[in-house]
Amino acid sequence: MKDSQIYRDIVYSQSGMKLDIYKPVETITSLPVIVFIHGGAWRVGDKESVSFGLPYNEMVEQGYAFVSINYRLSDEATFPAQIHDCKAAIRWIRAHAKEYNIDSERIGAWGPSAGGHLAALLGTSDGIRDLEGDGGNPQYSSSVQAVCDFYGPTDLIRMSELKGELDKESPESLMIGGPLLENAEKVSRANPITYITGNSPPFLIVHGEKDVVVPPDQSQILYDALLKANIEAELQIIPEAIHGFNGISAEQLDEIKQMVSGFFNRYLK
Repeated sequence: MKDSQIYRDIVYSQSGMKLDIYKPVETITSLPVIVFIHGGAWRVGDKESVSFGLPYNEMVEQGYAFVSINYRLSDEATFPAQIHDCKAAIRWIRAHAKEYNIDSERIGAWGPSAGGHLAALLGTSDGIRDLEGDGGNPQYSSSVQAVCDFYGPTDLIRMSELKGELDKESPESLMIGGPLLENAEKVSRANPITYITGNSPPFLIVHGEKDVVVPPDQSQILYDALLKANIEAELQIIPEAIHGFNGISAEQLDEIKQMVSGFFNRYLK
């Protein structure tokens, strides 16, 4: 990557998860940071996954540290292991902020699909004890100051009923650790909407109009719940776009990138 420093495969959690850090070569002041959480139905993917032309370069050039994290997949551990890892990553960043010249009070979370779900859950569940886990650095906060959610699930039962995927082999059931209807309490714990308060951070939610993998109503109900709690939130539905924003024009992709950079610039700079 041009004009950037890259630190790879840093172990951040007692579960052995790793992260990568991308940052400008020369920085005078401490940097705001964007934590990227990859998608893949909670069962595939890794921190080097490149979705929708992931703009590492653009964000680093705009003066951000960009941290891409791994988390335990559903064949390794079931919920809440995934959010435990995400929160451990945020705490690790705060514990090592001086070392990497990062501003520990300006942290944003961003992810697509399953990563969008985890980013949203990070945003709304600050202070929820049983979602913190024991991944290390417990003296630090796992709060984030802004969330960008790309087509992430929220209400897993509602989504699975709509898609006719309530069986135990669905990605949602594999992540939860059993059939959704038999684990309703656990499903509720995995829903970002469950924890929304008036102190939740601002959200940018972006979803494809023709997404059949995660229907757009999943973002709509999250957006409605945030507005009800008087949280600053924006919902952008991309015309004709499917899951992953595959097949959209270069112009549409550029507009989405501008939405994201504009959002983070507004709340983290």
